[in-house]
Amino acid sequence: MKQPPIKIVIVDDHEVVRHGLRSLLSLEQDFKIIGETGNVAEAVSLVERVKPQIVLLDVKLPDATGMEACQRLLAVTSSLRILVLTSYAEDASIIGAVQSGAHGYVLKDIRTDDLIHAIRTVAEGRGYLDPRIAQQALHWIRTQYRTDLSSHRGPRLSPQERLIVPLLAEGKTNKEIAAQLNLSDKTVKNYLANIFEKLHVRRRTEAVAWFVKESRSTYSGPNT
Repeated sequence: MKQPPIKIVIVDDHEVVRHGLRSLLSLEQDFKIIGETGNVAEAVSLVERVKPQIVLLDVKLPDATGMEACQRLLAVTSSLRILVLTSYAEDASIIGAVQSGAHGYVLKDIRTDDLIHAIRTVAEGRGYLDPRIAQQALHWIRTQYRTDLSSHRGPRLSPQERLIVPLLAEGKTNKEIAAQLNLSDKTVKNYLANIFEKLHVRRRTEAVAWFVKESRSTYSGPNT
């Protein structure tokens, strides 16, 4: 018995990219593109209306971060599968998207056959990570577990510093953090220096690792 096609929505703020993906993916008999949009607000409404199986999502959109986009889309329907398709390979973008529920992460210059395979893999209920960033992800995991950043013994961040760390995990730049918190770039830079000192880290990705570990501890409880 022939399986129904995989229903896909494309979310990317570049119209040329959306049209290119639509033309490319429509050639596959088991794919059906049922919608596209350039921002998260419209994507939420679209997903609620057309009920796709999978969303191809860029992590840099005009009205939300990748983390926020994943959370808002999954709030519409928890069965939705999200495959991030982006040009950004920073640790913070990858970690933030996966922690927020993305089921796969690939780069936009991926080969066509590999993209098609990634979509099918994610639609089938499995995860998919672009092989080119797999080694990067493994390095981050090793770093996370080597570095003792447990919040139970450790750093006492100020309320303002605790507002900044999640924004790091979302991949925001110093300028973007400053704009969101109504601070100057120099003030954000000083806060980051204090955060790094308190966490005994030297890089943004290590601070993100602490945030992820603390978040897991907070929501899982001490006995999990």
